[in-house]
Amino acid sequence: MNASIQNIINALKEQKLTTFASTLSLLNVILFHAPFFQYVLDHISAGFNGYLIVLSLLLILFLANFLAFTLLLFLGGLIGKILVAAFFMCNAMSLYFINTYNVMLDDTMMGNFWNTQYSEASGFFSWAMLGYGLVLGILPTLYIFAVKVKTGGFKRFFATLGITIGSILLLAGGNTKNFTWIDKNAPVIGSLLLPWSYTVNSIRWHNQQKKANAKEILLPDAVIADNSKKALVLVIGESARRDHFSLYGYKRDTNPLLKNTSNITALRAHSNATYTTAGVKAILDSQESDDLYEILPNYLYRNGVDVTWRSTNWGEPPLHIEKKYNAEALQKNCAPYCHYDHILLPQLKETIENSTSNKVLIVLHTSTSHGPEYNKKYPKEFEKFTPVCTSVELAHCTQQELLNAYDNTIVYTDYLLHNVIDQLKSVSTFETALLYVSDHGESLGEGGLYMHGVPMAMAPREQYEIPFIVWTSSANRKIKNVQEIDQHYVFHSVLKFLDVQSPAYKEDKSIFID
Repeated sequence: MNASIQNIINALKEQKLTTFASTLSLLNVILFHAPFFQYVLDHISAGFNGYLIVLSLLLILFLANFLAFTLLLFLGGLIGKILVAAFFMCNAMSLYFINTYNVMLDDTMMGNFWNTQYSEASGFFSWAMLGYGLVLGILPTLYIFAVKVKTGGFKRFFATLGITIGSILLLAGGNTKNFTWIDKNAPVIGSLLLPWSYTVNSIRWHNQQKKANAKEILLPDAVIADNSKKALVLVIGESARRDHFSLYGYKRDTNPLLKNTSNITALRAHSNATYTTAGVKAILDSQESDDLYEILPNYLYRNGVDVTWRSTNWGEPPLHIEKKYNAEALQKNCAPYCHYDHILLPQLKETIENSTSNKVLIVLHTSTSHGPEYNKKYPKEFEKFTPVCTSVELAHCTQQELLNAYDNTIVYTDYLLHNVIDQLKSVSTFETALLYVSDHGESLGEGGLYMHGVPMAMAPREQYEIPFIVWTSSANRKIKNVQEIDQHYVFHSVLKFLDVQSPAYKEDKSIFID
């Protein structure tokens, strides 16, 4: 018996390349693709053809992984092993996020990942995440490095490649009649295939960024029409959904200060994207485009407007202005709330009154409602609704706890906006205004979804219905009665308010009336 066990151990310690790659591929399919096959089974029709789709996808997935592992291990040696181990670790973390937050690892979600700062990423840590990493990442890694691989010669290697690629093509060709089903469901199934989803979509996203940031396309020169003194504060919200603002009819009083503020207009709006980088870009863009046109702060600064940017967030396009301050810079003179969006508020009045320009734009890019740690986004005195969710695994909280924590961030947002308005009211030498618009909405467990990032084509309304709140110091300043607007209205409305005449201006995209 001992001899048999020893023979098994010896066989495991030293394996042929095809055996080892097959084992790894099988492990990859079994360990990481339950969500993938669950989706497929939920969306196929019963009968022979449906089961043929499942079997074909299973075999193609196995063969594709086998091909990738064979190439890495034969050509890469030790580096190949490191890369394979890295895939298993990344697969483990990806599966955790798929299972916990129902995310899809498409190009937009990978954009979120590559733009996420450490302070935000650390907020996702949980013991469950650690468990995924240990069981599904570390243990396979130990196995990978424990095995001595007998690669064989080039003749055997190329024969293996030929057979594998031929088998994949044969399976793909045999499913031509199922192409319509595959094409229809490709965005979802492609986001659940590990490691292909995050590797391919990371490459796609980086290529998009490279193309977008190659060179900013300048807009036509603008002219400031008059010398009247006007200042506007643009507040960019984070993950704020419209239906949780009592200004829009929410049953809870999440806007106790704004509801009693005069000259407030709450417009219905939708975001142009469901993730921060694209949402902020849309807010600052004059038009819908994948190209990098000159954004609002850069454009106004180039044409003589005094522009200030303050941010506790990230994801904005490149800024070409003098006065830009991140959270680290703002925290130097903060008190008493150095870890909240309070740091955006000091001396707004002084900034306007001390400006050497008659036209002033101040942008405050907040992070107030960013998940999953909603309970850490506001000071304790703004915890109006209790008990609150304190776990980063949102599905482990009760629905009420989750709503309480999120709604408290809206209460805090209400305070921030009220504070800005109070400062603007005290500016006697300028006509002032505030625009508040969120980058996107937020899912709070509806349909099993949490946070944001679902592609717009299939995103639920919770992720794109956003608030668009306007305040003006002059009661005579009229606002258009529009049914539903998008984020591009910001660009044209700011130009209108500040009396900036530009060929890029579109009257039908401004909320202000002459």
